[in-house]
Amino acid sequence: MTSRRSLTVSFATLSLATAALMSYGSPASPNESQTTSAPTVAAPQASKGGIRLVVFNEGRPGLLTERGVVDVSGLVRPLGGHDAMQAIITRYDELKPQLLKLAADGPAKPLSSVTLKAPVPRAKLLAMGGNYREFGARKPEPMWGFIKSTDSILGSGATVVLPEIDANIFHHEAELVVVFGKACSNVPQDKAMDCVFGFTGGIDVSARMPPNPNATGGGRDITKMVLSAGKSYNGFSPIGPVIVPKDEIGDPQNLDIKLWVNGELRPNYNTSDAAHSIAESIAWALAITPVQPGDVLFMGTNHQGLGAMQDGDKVELEISKIGRLTVMVADPSKRRWPRGVDEATAEGVRNGTGAPGSKSRPLK
Repeated sequence: MTSRRSLTVSFATLSLATAALMSYGSPASPNESQTTSAPTVAAPQASKGGIRLVVFNEGRPGLLTERGVVDVSGLVRPLGGHDAMQAIITRYDELKPQLLKLAADGPAKPLSSVTLKAPVPRAKLLAMGGNYREFGARKPEPMWGFIKSTDSILGSGATVVLPEIDANIFHHEAELVVVFGKACSNVPQDKAMDCVFGFTGGIDVSARMPPNPNATGGGRDITKMVLSAGKSYNGFSPIGPVIVPKDEIGDPQNLDIKLWVNGELRPNYNTSDAAHSIAESIAWALAITPVQPGDVLFMGTNHQGLGAMQDGDKVELEISKIGRLTVMVADPSKRRWPRGVDEATAEGVRNGTGAPGSKSRPLK
């Protein structure tokens, strides 16, 4: 755990920004059709007087507004990138009046003219596993989680390149992501939300590997958070497009999360389906490892809409009150899987009869 700052993000992978679309829809119903129409392209919006923090171009901190992107680097100069965002987070109460003024009337660059980066380019990435009830089909189980490599961070508009490994399938996991606002460790549940600055969106890209014949077994150790190799390849943690402070989110346990692949709706759930609350999850994770301002916690996913990510795909994640994160997918090996929802995984996770992707293989 002590070497996590040695993990640095490659800015070369953060490129090709796309429009980040702000959405304020009603919570999703578990019965809503998975063939709901594709997201409508529209101008990005921010709530009146709202703060939507971004990092753009060569690492400048900014605000996403309905007028475009406003550069706020003057507030934290000479810092840039992750250091700039960390400074804004830690000094937020002091800087908020100036941020609101800049959001209202600061010079704005058209969104089409900038490249959005991940809003926390060097975050320590913690993640919860098995943290949803699958629309009530599963009872809460003991909490567990893992760590993802900082090198896996990617920004909106960039491309996820699938590694040439013998994976059963590559899944997209659509998740709410907690952004920490201060240094915290070993916090009780009733104080856990004090550690939170805000929220963003994330796609936990997951390479589902065949069973290791040399594995010794022994079960999962829920007292540790270890690095997940299958979730830590470069580009396997798209984050963004913005960070929204928690006081503008309302109830984070009642947010609509949807993900489309080439316009087809796949994951479609509400954070109210979580098996363990955000506060419970933070208390559990921070009893194992500390965090710093700008570090994040992926909150896990509902597995009922998972499907394959494959060459040429356009993947769009949208979380109400946060906005839309878009990535493309490239596969040098040009592997193919069936389109649509991975129903075998959905059934296996729902019924507790199989791990995600355990029954999948590329098409011949």
